[in-house]
Amino acid sequence: MGKAVRLLVFDLDGTLVDSKVDLAYSVNYALGAFGFSPLPDETIYSYVGNGASMLIQRSLGAGGRDLLPRVLETFLAHYREHLLDTTVPYPGVRESLSAQSGNFDMAVLTNKPIDMTKTILDGLSLSRHFVDVRGGDSFGSKKPDPEGLLQIMTKRGTTPAETLMVGDSVTDVLAGLGAGVATCGVTYGLGADGFAEHSPDFTIDRFPELFERIRPIR
Repeated sequence: MGKAVRLLVFDLDGTLVDSKVDLAYSVNYALGAFGFSPLPDETIYSYVGNGASMLIQRSLGAGGRDLLPRVLETFLAHYREHLLDTTVPYPGVRESLSAQSGNFDMAVLTNKPIDMTKTILDGLSLSRHFVDVRGGDSFGSKKPDPEGLLQIMTKRGTTPAETLMVGDSVTDVLAGLGAGVATCGVTYGLGADGFAEHSPDFTIDRFPELFERIRPIR
């Protein structure tokens, strides 16, 4: 029968949308603007998940710490102009959300800034599926802190037992653990290697598999 769920809370990058190429392009643009050599795309992908500031901090390394505010500003300005160049929903996301919207409350909780999050969801015609959308600047803390997840649950009037956090990284698993919520890890995203250290309750290899593993609370 699968787990009974009322509220699904999704991460964005690496879970609902494949945005890694656009992110890497803007990171390397910002690095180049300050004389740094470009990083391999795969290296940048491994830095995604804890918000823009941490992404740039990791990309700069210890030697560029003093330049962080300026490089971050350059990255954000460039990415705002290019965040839909190649970004697309993962296979099955659009179809599954359309088919399941009436069965579950669905929300987005990401560490990406909220304005960029809404631009992506609007641009990909996904916004209508979500009853709540929160970004990395929507609360006083980001994932893995459970604050955002707890506030979404409070707003929707759901309990931890009725909620499932779905994401591609240990950041999402830890947020779920902190909120007392079951977690689903997607293995097709950017951070599945971290599941070896902090395992989600279950994993899926394709987005549509999620709805084979859960059932709505009527």
